[in-house]
Amino acid sequence: MQNMKQMMVPLLVLAALVVTAISFAWQGTAMHAQVTAEEAKFHALQSSYFSLAKVEREAAPTGSDLNKQLVQIQNYPSELLRLKLVGVGKILDGIFLALLSIAFLLFMMPIRLAKLIREGR
Repeated sequence: MQNMKQMMVPLLVLAALVVTAISFAWQGTAMHAQVTAEEAKFHALQSSYFSLAKVEREAAPTGSDLNKQLVQIQNYPSELLRLKLVGVGKILDGIFLALLSIAFLLFMMPIRLAKLIREGR
């Protein structure tokens, strides 16, 4: 019973690392899945805006729907870049935490083995 109480803290740390790693990888994958849908919306917005004549686009008054559409087109690339880069970052964080949990296990294994050997004697 004493051994279980001693191993509870390392096991909780390991569980927290694994859950966090899975969470980060899940969030990053979801962000990358969202990029495809956002790119389709971006291309549809571009095609509807640029299908109009240049004279008509330039003659649009300030604050009109056409100018709001242009602002959306100009802001989309930064949003797509954010989704891609933050998504990759979260995936890499998840991989790092998974590797950290493996290193934690490799570090704890000899300590646990030494305790078992001492108790067996």
